[in-house]
Amino acid sequence: MNKPRRPADVYLRFLNLAQALRALPSLPALDPLEERILAIVGRAREAEQRLCVRDVMAQAELGAPATIHTRLKGMRKKGWILLADTEDSRRKQVELTPAALAYFDQLSGCLMQAAKPD
Repeated sequence: MNKPRRPADVYLRFLNLAQALRALPSLPALDPLEERILAIVGRAREAEQRLCVRDVMAQAELGAPATIHTRLKGMRKKGWILLADTEDSRRKQVELTPAALAYFDQLSGCLMQAAKPD
C-alpha cells in the first residue's frame, strides 16, 4: 500500500537528489557560502539585473567583503562564474558560466524528478 505523499516529501526528495548531484566528481565543489553566492548571481540573471563585484560584496548577509571577494576569485577559478568588462574598466560584472547554467539545469531536473508522482 502506498502511503500518501506530503508536499514536504517532494522537497526532501529534491534535497536528496541535489546532494547526490553535488557529490558527482565532474562538478567542482562549492562550499555553502559559494552556493549562496551562485544563487544570488543566478537570481540576478533571471531578473535580468546587472550584478557587479561590488554589489555582491555589499551583501551583508554573506559576510565580510574580503571573504566574499576571496570566494568570488575561487568560484572563478573553479569555472562557476566569470567577470565581464563593463563600460567602466574598474567595474566587473559577475556572470554565470555555461557550466553553472548546466548545473542549474541539472538542479531543475532534480526538482522535476522529485515532484513526479511515484
